[in-house]
Amino acid sequence: MNDMSTDHLDTIRAARAYLLGVAEPPAPALNAFIDTHGPVVAAQRIAARDAPTPVLDITSARHSVNGDDDIAAMAGIGARLVIPEDAEWPDAQLRPLTTCAPSLRCPGTPIALWVRGPANLAEVLQRAVTITGARAATGYGEYVASDFAYSLAEHGHTIVSGASFGIDGAAHRGALNAEGTTIAVVACGIDVPYPAGHQRLLGNIAERGAVVSEYPPRSHPTRHRFLVRSRLLAASGAATVIVEAGIRSGSKLIAATAAQLGKPALAVPGPITSVVSVGCHSLMREGMATPVTTVEEILAAITPDGQGAPR
Repeated sequence: MNDMSTDHLDTIRAARAYLLGVAEPPAPALNAFIDTHGPVVAAQRIAARDAPTPVLDITSARHSVNGDDDIAAMAGIGARLVIPEDAEWPDAQLRPLTTCAPSLRCPGTPIALWVRGPANLAEVLQRAVTITGARAATGYGEYVASDFAYSLAEHGHTIVSGASFGIDGAAHRGALNAEGTTIAVVACGIDVPYPAGHQRLLGNIAERGAVVSEYPPRSHPTRHRFLVRSRLLAASGAATVIVEAGIRSGSKLIAATAAQLGKPALAVPGPITSVVSVGCHSLMREGMATPVTTVEEILAAITPDGQGAPR
């Protein structure tokens, strides 16, 4: 972080909170406008409806949102807005998103991130692995996800996932059981307990790691938001491990994005009779993912010596 004063950072933070609320990401025109004018001027001009037509078009329905109100509301639940001007911003992980192909729905980095939990993103994402996969997982898949997450956490790696039922939940629980750090990247506001059945799990993650989102308070999940969220899952980990996936699983998009970012995409083989292993087998067959069956193989893909650093 540079030597900005607290007051100046607060002004930028309020501007970025406003900018997060005015358009649905990804919004390349808005990102370009912010890059050109800076967040404070960009926010002022959008609020005054003094911006290029492409920016006005995507912000017209929401230009009256109030960033200060969102910051206050989030502070009430112990959450904060992390911005690129903060030392906590995970620039090494997010900056490569600017190189993604538009077809992968990941042009540009997030404008900011809402964070609930004590984890410092820049620190914990230095050694992170993303584990995700099918919601309708089998007992086999949940066991593998939990076991991998537990062992990786024991080796000092943060576990990143999406807090969904099935593989995601198993990965988070595995990390928590190992007393490790886990990050949930969600496709809704961090004040929205989704899925409702994971409210307690999300609370545990927020106590020990962090729940993270680029969506403003009160935002509910949509299919589009799940697809867009995929880029953050792929970017956050040094590798992405897919444990069970159907043939049309969104996990294939995560794997493709990881590959676009130059990161290993790994997939766990399963029974040839299992419909939730078809996606993993397809990824491997098409050369989009490397098969892994042990934690040692994951470590070999992400660390020079294949060992990691046991806590």
